[in-house]
Amino acid sequence: MVDFSTAANHLVILMPVYNDWHALSLLLPRLDRELSINRINARVFLVDDGSTVVPADNFFSFEYASIQSIDVLSLRRNLGHQRAIAAGLSYIEANVNCHYLIIMDGDGEDEPSDIPLLLQKCITSGDKIVFAARTRRSEGWLFKFLYQLYRVVHFLLTGVRVRVGNFSVVPITALRRLVAVSELWNHYAAAVHKAKLPVDFVSTARGCRLAGPSQMNIVGLVVHGLSAMAVFGDRIGVRLLLLVFLGMLLDLGALLSVIAVRLFTSWAIPGWATYATGILLVILVQMSLVVLVFIFVILASRDRVNFIPARDYVHLAGAVQRVYGQVA
Repeated sequence: MVDFSTAANHLVILMPVYNDWHALSLLLPRLDRELSINRINARVFLVDDGSTVVPADNFFSFEYASIQSIDVLSLRRNLGHQRAIAAGLSYIEANVNCHYLIIMDGDGEDEPSDIPLLLQKCITSGDKIVFAARTRRSEGWLFKFLYQLYRVVHFLLTGVRVRVGNFSVVPITALRRLVAVSELWNHYAAAVHKAKLPVDFVSTARGCRLAGPSQMNIVGLVVHGLSAMAVFGDRIGVRLLLLVFLGMLLDLGALLSVIAVRLFTSWAIPGWATYATGILLVILVQMSLVVLVFIFVILASRDRVNFIPARDYVHLAGAVQRVYGQVA
């Protein structure tokens, strides 16, 4: 068993928050209790993603044993869950001294009791990023069905299996590389895979929300899924390009077959063959145009200036306020 009192001496827990102050108020005592049991001291870093609800005046008046401080980074506007995480990671990498960083949600669905397991795996696995791989989800049947459907579509388009969310431990060595990955601005877990950073997994069960309705509606979930796939846009494009090219070959083969039968055999050609030939020729031309447009789009995107979180987050980050603990 790892001695967390020395191995995780500089631990920061990052939580993006959007109006979920009630759930967070229930989570923090549970988090502090779990840290105390395992002799872990940590600093909590909240990213306020443009919340429209202000926490109560006595929200941070609770006394904690193992949570040393709580800082709040207020973003200038609502950016969304993934970009709030990217901004928080970039700020911590540039301004906070830490050895390990834990990313978790503030609504209770990421269980504090899993933190020692993730941290131990990270410390003993050679400083890999360690994700919580979900073995059981707490949502309803409709969400589970749509999620499984999304996983299938994601795998067919990208070749990457969806196994994890945001709950993870990031060592400082990986954090320095991660904040320079432009794809981090779209999706944290997908950016880790795209950057080919070393990862490991710990099987965990997803918890339940502690209070209030989820801030993520069906539109937000779809955007979240598309953002993950957008990270692999080049891979998806090549797969679709190969599919279109295969369709072109089949179309061309059918077209040549009709012409060969007409010119080199005495077989009777029905009247519809002329119309079929014309339709096949139109389809072939359209597929060729699709291929050309896609190639030009890919070439044009190579010259585009990307958003680098480590460089550009400052334009969206506001003030940082210490709301608990000794003022630095």
